[in-house]
Amino acid sequence: MRLITVAGSPSVGKTSVILKVAAVLQQGGLKVGVAKFDALSTTDDQAFQKSAIPVVVGLSGGLCPDHFFVTNIEDCLAWGQRQDLDILISESAGLCNRCSPHIGGVLAVCVVDSLAGVQTPKKIGPMLRLADLVVITKGDIISQAEREVFAYHVRLANPKASAVFCNGITGQGATDVAFHLRAAADTDSLDGSRLRFSMPSSVCPYCVGETALGETHQRGNVKKMRFEDRP
Repeated sequence: MRLITVAGSPSVGKTSVILKVAAVLQQGGLKVGVAKFDALSTTDDQAFQKSAIPVVVGLSGGLCPDHFFVTNIEDCLAWGQRQDLDILISESAGLCNRCSPHIGGVLAVCVVDSLAGVQTPKKIGPMLRLADLVVITKGDIISQAEREVFAYHVRLANPKASAVFCNGITGQGATDVAFHLRAAADTDSLDGSRLRFSMPSSVCPYCVGETALGETHQRGNVKKMRFEDRP
């Protein structure tokens, strides 16, 4: 079975792209399933079920979605194997630009929104810089010149990745994305695998539910800003 990680900021069109790409893969005779990660709630599982795509949902609640992903992805892989899937697509919650759920040896996809501005690719961080495939959405809303400029900035941020435009509404470009997913390596086990980038580091009272402000409540791993007018 091939495991694929799909990540991106909120509302870039991850689910829409997955639905269109999964339809292409299904037409080719492949059984595709989705492990949908989110934070507080999701209705995306209903869209997958309507398309006859097996889906399992995990909600991180008060936990960091990326940490939640790491501690559950092995169980999702085992679920996909029990479902006898050919391809299991792991869709992350909309992540902050510092996070990245990509795993060494597992095809990593980053979805970016071309409406977010040409400087966005360099701001996204490891989620884009360490991806194997960058899928650019909403390209139909901007001009050809703007598309080329945005794709150029994607290549500057990650010269090694392939960049593909995909329309989550019409499905244009989904065949190109599906080509990359078909070529992914099999993932029989994640035992001994490593993340491509470390998680954000923070161990402090706010991590475990503290809500009070003030320095007396700031213990553990605390990083303070520096100001020129303060010694």
